[in-house]
Amino acid sequence: MTKARLELPPKLIPVFTDSKEEAIRYRGAYGGRGSAKTRTFALMSAVRAYAFAESGSSGVILCGREYMNSLEDSSMEEVKQAIRSVPWLDAYFEMGERYIRAKNRRVWYTFCGLRHNLDSIKSKARILLAWVDEAETVSEVAWQKLLPTVREQSSEVWATWNPEKDGSPTDQRFRKNPPPGSKIVELNYSDNPWFPEVLEQERLNDRQNLDDQTYAWIWEGEYRENSEAQVLAGKYRVDEFEPKESWDGPYYGADWGFAKDPTTLVRFWLKPDGALMIEHEAYGVGVDLDDTPDMFDTVPESRKHKIRGDCARPETISHLSRRGFNVEAAAKWSGSVEDGVAWLRSRPEIVIHPRCTNTLREARMWSYKVDRLTGDILPKLADGNEHIWDAVRYGAAPIIQYRGYDMMAVYL
Repeated sequence: MTKARLELPPKLIPVFTDSKEEAIRYRGAYGGRGSAKTRTFALMSAVRAYAFAESGSSGVILCGREYMNSLEDSSMEEVKQAIRSVPWLDAYFEMGERYIRAKNRRVWYTFCGLRHNLDSIKSKARILLAWVDEAETVSEVAWQKLLPTVREQSSEVWATWNPEKDGSPTDQRFRKNPPPGSKIVELNYSDNPWFPEVLEQERLNDRQNLDDQTYAWIWEGEYRENSEAQVLAGKYRVDEFEPKESWDGPYYGADWGFAKDPTTLVRFWLKPDGALMIEHEAYGVGVDLDDTPDMFDTVPESRKHKIRGDCARPETISHLSRRGFNVEAAAKWSGSVEDGVAWLRSRPEIVIHPRCTNTLREARMWSYKVDRLTGDILPKLADGNEHIWDAVRYGAAPIIQYRGYDMMAVYL
């Protein structure tokens, strides 16, 4: 078989490149709009169909979605466009209004909806490859019935989807707990070398006009959840800004990493109306103590201003003080965490500069615990995704502890 050149998003090259030692059964990609997931998997399905046909195998390339009322609802047009984009594939396949097949008739495509065609799938001729597009809505029952039917030697299952619900059957099966023999990656618009200008204008418009959670779901592969369990739901937005002379600050807060927890430093301001403006961040996992000063130096003027940090790590505070930083332990008191959350929630708004990507991610993910059985939101913070916000609390500890002027409105 002759070699041919294909252009793929760089992040997907490892997904479709195997060593001799690897036995890969599952391949997939999840993420937001404009990432070229569907286009690439459609193309690679045709490459795989070509390889099967040339090797003497005979069988079906099954392209499924949860719902498919007609071929117009299927991935057929995506596959046809992918085949036409590569001359040697275009010459190898026959394509009609309702069919795609290799010219030697050994391999052909079939398109179906999983919700209403599960039983008929079992009767399909040998399934060599099953590609499920828009897989977010596929039920667990559908996966349980589909996977055992894909049982030919070297057969594979592919999935592409835009995440929506944290804990959906597809999310649990392929993102949170990928089975052995899996190559699953996140792919977003920023990973697409051919991201078109027309979509870039759409993205910028959504960045300006949509709430952050909806924007992140559409373009960055985040879950579509404006949940009441989120600590900062409805409280923050993303925008560029320049500090004004009338603002209070800058304030600096730090949280010290331990094991898998990150070390963080954040620089923020308070507007006269009490709005919290987060301007810069430093964020690193596994940062050695000796390397922390260099990381902190990435935040402007961090050596000129007082930094308040977690009092639980006095040795870290001492080390940074010896290295030229003005660091002190932030005050803690009974209920200081709850008071800090209340203070954050009482801000008229929280504005996050777009360069503070980890702050933004934690703003989306920081949440209260939810009862597993009832779904009730519990008055207890879930672990994780709070490190930047702990740093903000430490940086603002004197204001929070003594309930500064901007907290008065909460109690009037």
